[in-house]
Amino acid sequence: MKAEQIQKRLGENLRKLRRNRELTQAELAEKAQVSEDTIKSIELARSWPSGNTLARISEALGIDVHQLFLPTARTSSGNEDIEKEIEDFIAKKFSEYLHSVAEKIYSE
Repeated sequence: MKAEQIQKRLGENLRKLRRNRELTQAELAEKAQVSEDTIKSIELARSWPSGNTLARISEALGIDVHQLFLPTARTSSGNEDIEKEIEDFIAKKFSEYLHSVAEKIYSE
């Protein structure tokens, strides 16, 4: 994964986590003791935060730092094939289950 992809994932995850907690950028910045511009720059993937800044932000959000970098539905770039395989597998198994239920019903 390229550095810009990681930076984009970080920004998207930060935005999502912040919004899930119903915080504005200003509110998160205050809780994390960083500037609002810092939060905005990270979310827009314009700058890399320092380790200290990441620690403050994750603490303010009540998460471990690594969670800011985990793939999510919006940031799953590169995982689409895996997601498609899982969806196909579930669909196939569900279809097989429905078929077996229908066979039992009609054989009685």
